[in-house]
Amino acid sequence: QVQLVESGGGSVQSGGSLRLSCVASGYRYGSNCMGWFRQAPGKEREGVAIIDSRGPTAYADSVKGRFTISQDNAKNTLYLQMNSLKPEDTAIYYCAAGSTQFTIRPKDFAYWGQGTQVTVSS
Repeated sequence: QVQLVESGGGSVQSGGSLRLSCVASGYRYGSNCMGWFRQAPGKEREGVAIIDSRGPTAYADSVKGRFTISQDNAKNTLYLQMNSLKPEDTAIYYCAAGSTQFTIRPKDFAYWGQGTQVTVSS
């Protein structure tokens, strides 16, 4: 049974930083793509960043240059470093895994975590 557990969310002021972590169990880490998604109140879930098992990454335009996705295969952990946070980054952030497509589309991912809240105040 695949389980993804996110942590690291919280409340910060605009311009601040947070690092999200996602620990995977029951999943063959390093296979396929993993990613981070977010969902703000009243909005659809959207892709933030993905990383292929071989290393390539992709980002949503709204976070390019501010967010960095990375993974530590030895620790079965996915990270999202978020810098220069803005109020519009406020959302629940979800870790996802199991995609065979290198695209930031929620429907391509088979496994999801419960989410962690990120709130950015102005």
